[in-house]
Amino acid sequence: MSADRFGAAYYRRFYEQDPVHTATTIGHLAQAVMSLSTWWGIRVGSALDVGAGPGFWRDWFREHHPTVHYVSTDVSEYACKQYAHDQRDISQWAPGKPFDLVVCHGVLQYLNNEQASAAILNLATATGHLLYLEVPTKHDHEHVIDAGSTDLDCHWRSGDWYRRRLAPHFLQVGAGLWAQRSGAVPFYELESC
Repeated sequence: MSADRFGAAYYRRFYEQDPVHTATTIGHLAQAVMSLSTWWGIRVGSALDVGAGPGFWRDWFREHHPTVHYVSTDVSEYACKQYAHDQRDISQWAPGKPFDLVVCHGVLQYLNNEQASAAILNLATATGHLLYLEVPTKHDHEHVIDAGSTDLDCHWRSGDWYRRRLAPHFLQVGAGLWAQRSGAVPFYELESC
């Protein structure tokens, strides 16, 4: 993946002209993630945003949970300069200590198989309790996504491809949330997949 690909033109196309997400929609998602965390007894004191883009998650946390230690990263030099993120490539980097919540929203589909596999290992290292993961699959490409507002130039893999790599580290708990297997959260049988 070339970080140069995610420059000003990319952000104009996918966040200004016909946005796939807005600050409002991400705000609803962030509230849901935090509400479920609270429901499960997970205190989110730290959060890592991988592929932070325009910084919608970070901005929401600043407004609604300003005491959470929040780190936003992106591979794009443009995004890092424009939106004040740390420049990191999750396929090659993992933080020195885990975060309570890791957000990886729309990143893995841009990585080739080797990079995506490495990124999943780094996400597992980075995640103390919960991972919010959004990545479109082949099925989504054929049946779900809005092709007019979604970047189609990416790697289309099956959901099983991702699940096989995530399963050793995470328990899928639904709505894009994955709980660290080594965590102490006791989920009811039907709360997890």
